[in-house]
Amino acid sequence: MAEITLKAATGRTQGSAASRRLRAQGKVPAVVYGAGVDPTAITVDWRELRVALTTDKGLNAVIELDVEGDSHPTIVKDMQRHPVRRDVLHIDFLVVERNKPVEAEVPIQLEGEPEKVLQQRGVVAQELHMLTVSAKPADIPGHLSLDITELEIGQTFTVADLTLPRGVTTDADPEQAVVSAQVTRAVEAETAEAAEGVAAEGEAGEGEGAEGEGESGGDGEGDAEG
Repeated sequence: MAEITLKAATGRTQGSAASRRLRAQGKVPAVVYGAGVDPTAITVDWRELRVALTTDKGLNAVIELDVEGDSHPTIVKDMQRHPVRRDVLHIDFLVVERNKPVEAEVPIQLEGEPEKVLQQRGVVAQELHMLTVSAKPADIPGHLSLDITELEIGQTFTVADLTLPRGVTTDADPEQAVVSAQVTRAVEAETAEAAEGVAAEGEAGEGEGAEGEGESGGDGEGDAEG
């Protein structure tokens, strides 16, 4: 895989107004810090940043950040977006050591169609969307996949069901739920109504049987008197 390089400029003016002006010019205010580097305010080009973050590694790509001639291997540690427009407002680059494990958040993607759940009109609930892993920067995956094809109603897949790539570990509880399947409230209500209907029919049948026995007993007494 080709190395991702991103150029950064220093000397930006800090503050909300200055940051707005930078974003209007297609620039993103940022900061770089980490191994052997003092925290430094920088600016990167938005279009170049977008290209760097659209590989199969996503936000976990190792980016060679060229800060005016000084090159550092980095990963995105934090990225702030506008809550409505989703514009990138600010980004933190963490300088890493290539042979030293770092922690990163990796998204979990569900794959496959849970036919058994769909047949019973159930729903799939993803309860864990990100997993904290530890790995060398280049080994951090862009995402983790979980096949839910065999998922059934009432079943839960946990962290232990995730397949981690070689060199990737996690301290998360292996029993922590990732995804589960359950019936909807509408189906539960329909099932309850059906059960009540069966019970009512059963009670009615018992009542008819008891009434029939009473009539039969009356005929017998009349015959005895005769």
